[in-house]
Amino acid sequence: MKGQTLHIIFLVAALLLIDLYILSGLRSVSKKWLFLQKRSFMIWYGIVSVLLVTGLIFVVFVKMGLVIRLAFVMLFFVIFLFKISFIPFLLIDDIRRLILAIKNRVSRRGGSHPPLSPHTPLPAIPRSEFLMKAGLLAGAIPLAAVKLNMKSGLYDYHVIRRKLYLPNLPKSFDGIKLGQISDIHSGSFFNKKAVLGGVEMLMREKADFIFFTGDLVNAITDEVKDYVDIFSKVKAPLGVYSCLGNHDYGDYAWWPSAAAKRKNLYELIATHKTMGWDLLMNGNRRLKVDGEEIGILGIENWGELSRFPKYGRMDLAVKNTDDLPVKLLLSHDPSHWRAQVLPQYPQIDAMFSGHTHGMQMGVRTEHFQWSPIQYIYNEWAGYYHQGPQQLYVNVGYGFLGFRGRVGILPEITIFELKTGTDPTLKIHSTT
Repeated sequence: MKGQTLHIIFLVAALLLIDLYILSGLRSVSKKWLFLQKRSFMIWYGIVSVLLVTGLIFVVFVKMGLVIRLAFVMLFFVIFLFKISFIPFLLIDDIRRLILAIKNRVSRRGGSHPPLSPHTPLPAIPRSEFLMKAGLLAGAIPLAAVKLNMKSGLYDYHVIRRKLYLPNLPKSFDGIKLGQISDIHSGSFFNKKAVLGGVEMLMREKADFIFFTGDLVNAITDEVKDYVDIFSKVKAPLGVYSCLGNHDYGDYAWWPSAAAKRKNLYELIATHKTMGWDLLMNGNRRLKVDGEEIGILGIENWGELSRFPKYGRMDLAVKNTDDLPVKLLLSHDPSHWRAQVLPQYPQIDAMFSGHTHGMQMGVRTEHFQWSPIQYIYNEWAGYYHQGPQQLYVNVGYGFLGFRGRVGILPEITIFELKTGTDPTLKIHSTT
C-alpha cells in the first residue's frame, strides 16, 4: 500500500501543478478576454480543479454506484485530455515570449535603445491570441476523436498471443495452448451478433483449455440470461475453468433480504455449470495429459483495495497440490498477486487476472502502454513477472460504466505453454 500511496500523492501533485500552470497562462492572455481577468474566474477554476481531483480519489477508495463512479472517471479524463492538449500551446507561447524577452534585453545592451539598469524590468510581452485559440481548438479535436471512436472499440476484439515459459512444465504440456478471457460484464452488452463474433474468434484459436477470470455480470445474474447460449459455445478439449469477480456476488445491487442476495449468487454459480464451465471457488483441479499433471487453482475474489471484497482463500486453493510441478492460479483482481501471492505462496508459477479493464482508455502497443489506471494498480494490463513467478492481466472482453473503449481494446489472450525459462527475461527482475 505504501507504493500505492506514493503514486496517489504524485498524481495529485502533478494534476494540481498542471491546473496552476494552465490558470496562470489563461490569466496572462490578452486583456480582450475580460472574463479571464476576473477574480471570480480564478476562484471557480480552483474550486472545480480541487473537486475533480478530490472526486477522483473518492471514487477509487469509496464504494458507490458503478455508473456514477465510472461516469465521473470518464468526465475527469475527458477534461484532463483537453488540458493536456492545451498545454503544449502554452509552452510554445512561453518559449516565444522568453526568446523575445532575451532579444529585447540583448538589443538594449547593444545600444540600439537607451541603456537599462540591470534591475529595470522589460515591458511585458502579451500572450499570442493565435496560439491560445489554436490551443483551444487542439483541445477540442481529441475530444471529438474520443467521441467518434468510443463505440467503435467496444466490440473490436483483439487476439494477443504470447509464449508462457514454465521451468517445471511437464513435457506432455509443452506447446499446449491456453486461452483467456475476462470481465464479460454481460449487463452492458447491446449487440449479440458482435458478442458472438468475439466468441467465434476465440474458438478459431483452438485452445486446448480456457480460463475465464471473473465478472460475468455487472450486478445481478439475470443480466447474463440472454447470453448463456453464446458463452456456452466457449469450449475446449481439456475444459473451461472460471473464477468469480467482485461484480459476481451481487454486492453492487440492492436486495430485499440476505436470502435474495444468496439466491442470486447460487443462480450465477449454476449459470457457469449450465455453460459447461468448471467454476473454481477456493479449490483446484488436476489437469492430466499423457499421464502427467499440472494444477489449476481458482479462488474467489480477493482485492487489496478496501472497497473490494476478500472472499478468496488461498489456503484452501493450494490444498493437496504440493506434488504438482506447475500451479496456474485464476484470481480476478491483479492486486492479489503482489499483496498475497508473491509474499506467501511462492509455489504459484503463474496467475491470471482481469478486473482493471485498462480503464477502457489509454494507449497500448507492443512495446508501450499507459492508462490512468496505472496510478492505482501496479499491474494493470499484460505480462509481469518477479523472480520465477508470473502474472498476466487481461483487459477484458466486455465493458462497464460508459459505452466506450479508447486505445484499450477488448482482449482475447492465447498462450503457448513452453517448458523452460524465457530467454528474453532476466529471471530475478520485475517488469
